[in-house]
Amino acid sequence: MIMKNFVLSALAFVSCIPTTYSNSIGNYKNPNIIFILTDDLGYGDVSALNENSKIQTTNIDRLARQGVIFTDAHSSSAVCTPTRYGILTGRYNWRSTLKSAVLGGYSRPLIPQQRKTMAAMLQEKHYNTGCIGKWHLGWDWNNIEKGNENVRFDKPIKNGPTTLGFDYFYGISGSLDMAPYVYVENDRPTALPNRLTERDGMGFWRKGPTASDFDHEQTLPNLISHAEKYIEEKSRMKDPFFLYLALTAPHTPILPSKEFRGKSGLNDYGDFVLMVDAMTGRIMEAIDKAGISKNTIVVFTSDNGCSPSANFDELLAKGHNPSYIFRGTKSDLFDGGHRIPCIVRWPEKVKPHQIGQTICLTDFMATFADVINYRLKDSEGEDSFNLLPLLLDKKQKKYTREATVHHSIYGNFTIRKGEWKLLFSPCSGGWSYPSPDKDGKVISTLHPLQLYNMKTDPAETKNLCDQYPEIVNTLNTLMMKIIKDGRSTPGKTQKNDGREIML
Repeated sequence: MIMKNFVLSALAFVSCIPTTYSNSIGNYKNPNIIFILTDDLGYGDVSALNENSKIQTTNIDRLARQGVIFTDAHSSSAVCTPTRYGILTGRYNWRSTLKSAVLGGYSRPLIPQQRKTMAAMLQEKHYNTGCIGKWHLGWDWNNIEKGNENVRFDKPIKNGPTTLGFDYFYGISGSLDMAPYVYVENDRPTALPNRLTERDGMGFWRKGPTASDFDHEQTLPNLISHAEKYIEEKSRMKDPFFLYLALTAPHTPILPSKEFRGKSGLNDYGDFVLMVDAMTGRIMEAIDKAGISKNTIVVFTSDNGCSPSANFDELLAKGHNPSYIFRGTKSDLFDGGHRIPCIVRWPEKVKPHQIGQTICLTDFMATFADVINYRLKDSEGEDSFNLLPLLLDKKQKKYTREATVHHSIYGNFTIRKGEWKLLFSPCSGGWSYPSPDKDGKVISTLHPLQLYNMKTDPAETKNLCDQYPEIVNTLNTLMMKIIKDGRSTPGKTQKNDGREIML
């Protein structure tokens, strides 16, 4: 009996020891992971990436000095919802049922229950998983089948983040300018709507029901406060944690708090970016205070390029370009739509350096899978390539992404391989000139395809389709294969969801 109790006690002790693994990285305890996703932050808004920036992002710059800067990082889409789908599934967004545009605040779930998400993968490896902020991937409000006006906010939601791998959720259903304006914690609204609100201008949000505890101007600091509390609590637990922190800014409504108004010397957008930088600094302080900075992976990035709502004309007149040297803005096939800031810090394993290879945000699922020794199935992370060889600067193991596909708000495609980029459209595919929804006469005179050399012409000014037809054919063939195979990674052919994909 004594021996039996001794064995049980020993097993209990062993089960409390944090899991360690030995792989290509070496022996280590599984790291905490904090994924900070800003909303509509442009590549040129980060001063560490833009030598001409009129906005000094001191906290983000400090993170960049301490980590790895990806100078050619891209979101899979030029708009919100699709990129979030790609990050959490490691799969190109256009393989889902959403072939263009974004979801709304009342939309049904985009990710099916049977699809493994990044959070569910980490949860399976004993991570505490939390999502704080903007979800924008749909869920089922109670009574939604009877129409938006009949939603029961006093009842739990269904098929939200906590059914897709997150142990904890606190946030909002869509963008901060999308009704309903209600915080949800786990599966329940935290308060009932008691009024209708709306606003115009740069502080725009659509008219909609607003909960008694909801204040648009305080939403960003409120989310940061919840994140700080989450980091403090989970850092004391034996198991590692994953925090997906999806900020609501600097997307509209552009609402810098009083202490930041006028601080940039540009406009409200510039002030709001400085506020985002300060909020990022608070997260870094929370990590330091918890004593976990050494073995915590921090990813800082954006879901797409900067929105025209920032007032580019006003910013450019004062010498600041949120898209840096790149053409276009959020929504577009041009690089300004999807080239984004991307910084990774992991002091225990990764030395600071810069990486110029083209990467995609879908790659983080395979990267984290390697970190925790999880083997992705053929039906998981179909467009996710492991970034660890780049992060660790391992020469013996290569980052194997051959090409990267991007998608615009109107559902147009572009493919990038090496220095070459082929747009399957005569126009921007988004809101920039020439736009498919307002520049039809001009577009009818243009070549149906666009080929650019991103090494010699990063601003995408010279269409080289006629000069290099063989490159056009090669990229077209590769694009068709990526669509047909249902994946761009090695593995068994998979099926795309929804209707047939057309170029």
